[in-house]
Amino acid sequence: MGSLDGATPLKRDHRTVLFSSVRNYNVGGVLGFWPRLRSRFARLVFLQRINYLRWICIVSTMFFFIFLFQMLFLPGSVREGDKLKNYNFIKENLGGFSEEFAFLKELDFGDDIKFDNSKILAKFQKEDIMTIGSRNVVRFGYRNPKLALVFADLSVDPYQILMVTVASALRTIGYEIEVFSLEDGPVHGVWREIGFPLKIMATDENRKLSVDWLNYQGVLVNSVGAASFVTCLMQEPFKNIPLIWTIHEQALATRLRQHNSSGKIELVDNWRKVFSHATVVVFPNIFMPMTYSACDTGNYFVIPGSPAEVLEADSFMASHNDNPRLMTEYGLDDLVVAVVGSQLLYKGLWLEHALILQALYPVFVDFSSGANLNSSLKIVILAGDATSNYTRVVETIALNLRYPYGTVKRVAVDDNTENVLNTVDLVIYGSFLEEQFFPDILLKAMCFGKTIVAPDLSMIRKYVDDRVNGYLFPKENVNVLTKIMFRIISNRKLSPLAVTASTIGNHTAKNLMVSESVEGYASLLENILAFPSEVATSRNATEIPTNLKVEWQWHLFKAIANRYSQNETLKNDKYLDKIEKELNRAHKESKMAPIDTNDTLLYSIWEDQKYIDMANKRKRMEEAELKDRTDQPRGIWDDVYRKARRIDWTKNELHERDEGELERTGQPLCIYEPYFGEGTWPFLHQSSLYRGLGLSTKGRRPEADDIDAPSRLSVLNNPYYRHVLGEHGAFFAIAKRIDRIHKNAWIGFQSWRVTARKESLSKTAERSILDAIEARRYGDSLYFWARLDKDPRITMEQDFWSFCDAINAGNCRFAFSETLKKMYGIKHDLSSPPPMPTDEYTWSVMNCWVLPTRSFLEYVMFSRMFVDALDSQFYEEHHKSGSCYLSLSKDKHCYSRVLELLVNVWAYHSARRMVYVDPETGFMQEQHEFKSRRGQMWVKWFKFSTLKSMDEDLAEESDLDHPKRRWLWPSTGEVFWQGIYEREKNQRIQEKERRKQQSREKIKRMKKRHHQKTIGTYVKPLPDETESNSTAVAVPLLR
Repeated sequence: MGSLDGATPLKRDHRTVLFSSVRNYNVGGVLGFWPRLRSRFARLVFLQRINYLRWICIVSTMFFFIFLFQMLFLPGSVREGDKLKNYNFIKENLGGFSEEFAFLKELDFGDDIKFDNSKILAKFQKEDIMTIGSRNVVRFGYRNPKLALVFADLSVDPYQILMVTVASALRTIGYEIEVFSLEDGPVHGVWREIGFPLKIMATDENRKLSVDWLNYQGVLVNSVGAASFVTCLMQEPFKNIPLIWTIHEQALATRLRQHNSSGKIELVDNWRKVFSHATVVVFPNIFMPMTYSACDTGNYFVIPGSPAEVLEADSFMASHNDNPRLMTEYGLDDLVVAVVGSQLLYKGLWLEHALILQALYPVFVDFSSGANLNSSLKIVILAGDATSNYTRVVETIALNLRYPYGTVKRVAVDDNTENVLNTVDLVIYGSFLEEQFFPDILLKAMCFGKTIVAPDLSMIRKYVDDRVNGYLFPKENVNVLTKIMFRIISNRKLSPLAVTASTIGNHTAKNLMVSESVEGYASLLENILAFPSEVATSRNATEIPTNLKVEWQWHLFKAIANRYSQNETLKNDKYLDKIEKELNRAHKESKMAPIDTNDTLLYSIWEDQKYIDMANKRKRMEEAELKDRTDQPRGIWDDVYRKARRIDWTKNELHERDEGELERTGQPLCIYEPYFGEGTWPFLHQSSLYRGLGLSTKGRRPEADDIDAPSRLSVLNNPYYRHVLGEHGAFFAIAKRIDRIHKNAWIGFQSWRVTARKESLSKTAERSILDAIEARRYGDSLYFWARLDKDPRITMEQDFWSFCDAINAGNCRFAFSETLKKMYGIKHDLSSPPPMPTDEYTWSVMNCWVLPTRSFLEYVMFSRMFVDALDSQFYEEHHKSGSCYLSLSKDKHCYSRVLELLVNVWAYHSARRMVYVDPETGFMQEQHEFKSRRGQMWVKWFKFSTLKSMDEDLAEESDLDHPKRRWLWPSTGEVFWQGIYEREKNQRIQEKERRKQQSREKIKRMKKRHHQKTIGTYVKPLPDETESNSTAVAVPLLR
C-alpha cells in the first residue's frame, strides 16, 4: 500500500473552510445540526469528492430509462407510432379535430386480451408409454372410464342444460357417467329419461358423503353451490382424483370482495384452499377469472359456451309481459339505440364511444329534420358500473358532438342490462378490441331478439353473417356504420329486413358455441385423465356426432313447467352460507388439532424422536440399576398390582377402552377394517365384531377404539411405504406383537371399499361365519366374501392370472416369477408363477377374509419375505421417477394390486381350504377342493418349516451382520431367531446371577460391618433375691 505522506494536499474552498470553522466554533454543542454533516453523504457531496456534472448525468440517465420503460412496457402507455396511427384513424373517421376533441389524440384502442389455456394443459401432457424400464406395458381396456357428475340440486338452470348436452356427447366417445345431487328437483326425470344413473346424496352426522370416489376416473362439479363436494374430495383417500369445477356465477366473487373489504381474510384463505384443490376450474369467458383473482392458484381454464344468457333472457321476458316502454322515459314511437362494448375498461373506451356517436349523428339529424316530430332517436350507452363517474364523460362527448342534452344517456352495467336490452330497438357493439370469444353482451342482445350491428372482428364474423342475422361494418372505417343505419331504418322504424335479421339472430343465439363447449370439455378430460390398464381410453373429441354439437338439448326440458323460475341469487346465498359455516368449523378444528405438516417431515421427526427415546431408555436402565443398590421399601400385593395396571394404562396397550373391547374379548373372531383418511369414516362399522385400523395418525376417528398402525409399525410413517403396501401394511402392524392387542382365536379383515359397494357382511353372514368357526366345520380354512368374478374393475370373466395381469399393465406374472426367484434364491429361470387353476370356482379380492390367528401369522411371515423381494425390484426406479411397470402412468401404489391377490396364492399352495361366504345370505361353498389340487400345489415352497427356516435366516443376518444396505424386511415386523432366544435366555441368567451376586455382596458387607462392643449387660434379679437384699441392707442401717 502506498503512503499519503508525499501526496499533494487537497485544496479547500471557502465552503469547506466555513464548515470547519463552524464545527470548531460549536464544540460546546451550541449548534446541534452541523455535526450531522460528518455523515458519509455529507462528506461525499460537500467535500466535492465526485464531479457534479457526472452526478447530474447519472440522474438524468436514470430518469430517461424510467421514462422509456413506462412508454414501452407499462399497461396503458401509448407509443408514438400508436399515437400517429390513432391520429390518422380519428382524423379519417371524424374528418378533422376540433379543440374539444384534441384530447382524443392521446387515447388508444387498448390491447387485445387473451386467456392462454395451453399453459395449464402443458402440466398434464401425457406420452404414449409402451415400455417402462425393460418391460412392455399393455392396456387391456376391459371397461369404459367412469365419471361422476355432481350438482347442488336438480332445478332447471344453465348447468343442467349444459351438462345434459355434454354428458350425452361424452357417452358417445366411451365414457360412463353417474349423476349425484344434494337435493332433488324437476330435472330428475330428464336424467332418467336419457339413461344416466342418478343418486340423491345425504350426509351423515359428521356431514360426510357416503361415496367411494375412487371408483371414478374423474369428477365434474357444477356451480359454487356444490362446493361441499369439493371439500369432501379434499380429504384422504380422494385427494388425487382429477376434479373439474365449473363456475358460471358471480355470487362468490362478490362475496370474496366483501370479505376482503371487511377484513375476513381467513374466509378468503379457506376459499383459496378449496379452489386450489380443484385440478381445473372452468369459466365460460375470460372475464370471470379476473373477478375470481383472489382465489387464483394457476388452475383456471376457459371453455366458452353456456345457455345462461338464453335462460336469463327468456325468464326476464316471461316476467315482463307488458310493454317495456311504459315504465321508462321513452315514447312508444322513439327509436332507442343501445351502444354496448367490452367488459374491460381502458383508455380507448372514450374514443370508441366518440366514434360511434359521431357516426350516429347524421341519423339523429335526419330524425330531427323530419315531419313527424313525435318520434326521435334516443341513444343509451351501457358502460361502467354504478360507482364510476363515466356519465360526465359521456355527456361531455355528446355535447361536443352537438347532441341536445338528454339525447345520449349513460346507464351502468351492474343491474340494468336486462332492462336496457329489453327496452331498446337496436344494439350497436362499439368495442374494437379483438376478443378471444364471442362477447356475452352481444349474445344476450341477440337472445332478446334485437337487431345487432357490430364491427367485423374475427370472433364476431365467425358467428354473425352480414345482412343475415346481423350487420357488420369495418373496424377501419366507422363511417360505414352511418350507411348501415340508414339502410336498416325505414320511416323512423326498423326495416322489415332488420326485423328478419333479428329473428334469425335470436335463433342463432339459442345454440351459439355449443360445439366449442362440448369439444372443450371432451378435450379437457382427454388431457387431464389418466386411466389404469384395465380401463379403455376414450375416443377423440372430434368423433362426437355432429347432431350432439349443434344445439343444446332444449327438447328434453320443454315438458318442465316454470323452468328457471327460482331466484338464483337467494339460492346461491343459501348454499354459500352453509358452505362457509362448514369451512369455519373445519378451520377451528384445524386450529385445535396438531399442526399439519407433510409426511416427509413427520418421518424425519419420528427418526429424531426414536433416537431420543433410545437414549432415554438407556438412561432409565442405568437409573434402575442404581436403584437396585439401595434398599427399596416393600409394599403389599395390592400396591404392586395397582402400579402394574397404571403402567399398562400409560402404555395404552392393555387399556380396555370401552364396552366393545370387553365384548371382543369373549368372542372367537375380530375383523379389522384398515382405512386411510376422513373420507372413509362413513364406511366403517361400529359393532364389537369390527375394529378400525388407521394407516395414518392424522386421519383417525375421534373417540373411537381404533388401532394406530404407524405407532406399531414405524415404516408406515413413511408415506412411500404407506401407499405401496396399502392394506398389507395393516397386516404387518397387527402381526407385530399380536398378543398385545389381539386376543381372539380367529382374525379377519374387510376393506371399506367393499362396504361402499354394499357387499360387506350382513348380520346373517356374520352369524354364519361365527357358527362355522365354533363348530370347526372347515378346520384351518380361509373364509372370503369378495369374489374375483364379481369385481367391478373387470366386467369380463377372467382367470386368476389374467385378472392380475389386467390390473397390473400385463406384468403380474412376470413380477410374481421374479419375486419368487429372488425370495427363494433360485438361480435358473422360473418360466411361470405358481399355477392357479382355471375352473368354475373363484378367488378372493379386496382383502376381505377370515383366518385362524396362527395361520395369519404364518401368512404374514411369508408375505414379509415376498414384499421384501418385490420391493427390491421396484424401489430404485419407482421412488426416483414414480414409474412402475405394473402401471401405465405414474402411480404411488405400484405393487399394492399384486399384494391384494397374494393371499390366494399362499392359501392354495399351502393346502388350506378356501370357502366363499355369500355376504348377503351367509351361504358357504368350498372353492378349489383338495381333489382338484393334486399335482398342482407347490407345497414344498409354502410349507411352514420352509418359511420358518427362511425367516430365521433373515433374522440371523439382520441380528448378527447388521447390513448397511437398504433393506425393508426388518422394518415390517419382529426379527427373531433361535440365537436371539438363547441370547435373551443367557441375558436373563446373567441378570439373575448378577442380582444374586449383588445380594451376596450385600450380605457380606453387612457381616464385615464394624459393630461396637457392648459396655455391659443388665440382668434383672428375681423378686426373692431383691427382698432379701433390701432387708440385709436395712439391718445395718438401723444399727
